[in-house]
Amino acid sequence: MTTLLETGYRRCAELTRAYGTTYYWGALLLPARQRRDVYTVYALCRLADDIVDEPDKVDLSVPRDGTAAERLAAFRRMFFEALARGTSDEPVMAAVVSSIKRRGTDPGCFERFFDAMALDLTRTTWATWDELRTGYMEGSAAVIGEMMLPVLEPYSSAAKAPARALGNAFQLTNFLRDVGEDLDRGRVYLPQDDLARHGADPWLRRVTPQWRAFMAEQIARNRALYAEAVPGLDLLPPASRRCVATALVLYSRILDRIEAADYDVFTERRRVPGWEKLAVAARTLVAGPPRTDIRRFHPSVA
Repeated sequence: MTTLLETGYRRCAELTRAYGTTYYWGALLLPARQRRDVYTVYALCRLADDIVDEPDKVDLSVPRDGTAAERLAAFRRMFFEALARGTSDEPVMAAVVSSIKRRGTDPGCFERFFDAMALDLTRTTWATWDELRTGYMEGSAAVIGEMMLPVLEPYSSAAKAPARALGNAFQLTNFLRDVGEDLDRGRVYLPQDDLARHGADPWLRRVTPQWRAFMAEQIARNRALYAEAVPGLDLLPPASRRCVATALVLYSRILDRIEAADYDVFTERRRVPGWEKLAVAARTLVAGPPRTDIRRFHPSVA
C-alpha cells in the first residue's frame, strides 16, 4: 500500500520532470535519498510560482479559492503550519516538510522565498541590477541555492556563497530567456538603468542594435555569476558535484542558444533540447562533467 509520503515524493518528482527538466536530469545523477529531496525543493517553489504566474493552472496541492495574492498567502500559511507540526495531510506538503526536517534547512529561507513571490504581484520593474539582485533575487534565486545546499551535503560551509551565486545565475538566465513571456505578464526583470543606457526597449519585441548591446552585457554578467559558482563544485561530494555541474553546463548553454538566435528572445523560447540534456547527463555519469564547458567560466579548471 502506497503511503502518504511515498505519494508526495512521487508527485514532487512528476512536477520536476514536467516543469524543471534541467533539475530533473541533473538530479538523476544523485543517489535516491538525495534525489527525492531535490524534487521536494523544486516542487514547493514551482507550486508557489504557478500561483503567481499561472493562476488559471490550479494544482491539487495548493489552495484553489481567492485572488492570486490570497491563494499565495494561504499556501504560505499552509506550508508554515505544516512545518510547525512536522507533517501534513496533503501528500506533496508532507514530503516537502519531511525533507526540510531531515535536512535541517533553515526555515528563514522560506520566509525570504515567499516574500519574493509576493513581490511579483505588486512589482513589474526594477530600477537597477543591484535593486533587482538584492530586492528580488535574494528571495527568488540566491535563497534557492541555500535550500538546495543541505541536500547536496557539502564538505564545507564555504559552499554557501557559490551556491547562492549559482541560484542567481540560473535566475538571470531565466530572465534573459523569458523576456517575451514576462512582457505578456506585464513584467520586465531587466535593470531599467541598463536598458536606458543602451537605448534598448524590450516592449518593441524586436532585435535592434541597442537590444544586442544590452543583451551582450547581460549575458557577460550572467557568465560571471556562473564563474562565481564553479569553485563550489570542489566543495561537494562526487555525486553532488556531478549533479550541480550538469545543471550548470545545461543551463548556461541557454545563453549560447540566445546568442545563436541573435538575441531574439521574443519570438521563441530558447531551449536546450532534451536529447542534449540526456547526452550531457549520461556523459557526466560515465566520465564527469564536460570540462571544456566548466573551463569557460573558470580557466583554472584542469
